[in-house]
Amino acid sequence: MLLVIENLLVLQDRDRKVMRVEAELANIGPERTALENRARQSQTRLEAAKLKVKQIESDRKKLELDVDAKKGQIEKYSLQQFQTKKNEEYRALAHEIEMCKAAISKLDDEQIVFMEQAEVANKETVELAKEAAALLKDVELAKAALADKEVRLKKELTELQSDYDRVASAVEEGVRDKYVRLRKQRGATTVVGVDRGICGGCHMKLPMQIVLSCQAQQEIVTCPNCGRILYFTREMDLAVA
Repeated sequence: MLLVIENLLVLQDRDRKVMRVEAELANIGPERTALENRARQSQTRLEAAKLKVKQIESDRKKLELDVDAKKGQIEKYSLQQFQTKKNEEYRALAHEIEMCKAAISKLDDEQIVFMEQAEVANKETVELAKEAAALLKDVELAKAALADKEVRLKKELTELQSDYDRVASAVEEGVRDKYVRLRKQRGATTVVGVDRGICGGCHMKLPMQIVLSCQAQQEIVTCPNCGRILYFTREMDLAVA
């Protein structure tokens, strides 16, 4: 293999490592945000459940006040019955008392429904509270792990970048410039091998002359289809159908 190809492969490997680390670092923020959103959503569900319990209790107390009001009316009508001497007025008051009692019975039934709903809602709230606490613990652990990962990746990136100039300088300037231009276009796969007469980058069949030139290993050869720099190793099958 040409020395310049060997140096390019070393440079490409370094670029791939840098790109990998940079990509992982770029994901740290979104991952942290996703964890915080999970915790926030869990807390929102818990707060909604607590609010539901409060609303049910408020509605039940309102019914309780309505019952007390009806009982007060019954006392008032009963006193008026005691004071009246007119049969017609007495019967009218009796009717009002019966209406109040029927209303109280209905209100009592509604209170029972609210109490049942409150029991269910309270159980749900307790479960959501447990889930929220467990999730918050998991999120904090995950965020701590992300922080450690971020520190490790930044250190790794610094080490890779500190030695990058030395690795890049091993490739002659003209070839290096060509490689850099290709890398901007093709990403991390810029220097590729030839296998079975096919470019390892674009996977297009190569002309026989290109394959033979790679096999000769006398000069830098590029793919006529994608422009990537090609190389040959004896492990590759250069057979062309």
